[in-house]
Amino acid sequence: MKMQIGRWGNSLAVRLPKSLVERFALSEGDEFDSSSLEEALETLQEDTLRKRRAQALREIAETRWTLPKDWKFDREEANAR
Repeated sequence: MKMQIGRWGNSLAVRLPKSLVERFALSEGDEFDSSSLEEALETLQEDTLRKRRAQALREIAETRWTLPKDWKFDREEANAR
């Protein structure tokens, strides 16, 4: 997840993505400590990765590739590449 850092007067500020704001019901003026934000970001990132993996597996399953009957995986050959 990318967040943009910008200038706010003499300070720096971080722009939070809409998904993060909605997920944690944040609004202007809310306060939090940085450890809570770190945990929230890790949770959001894990959820995003889980969704991406699930989508990738669905797409792989939909391709319905078939391998030749005599095909065999050779670990040594694969590692040699």
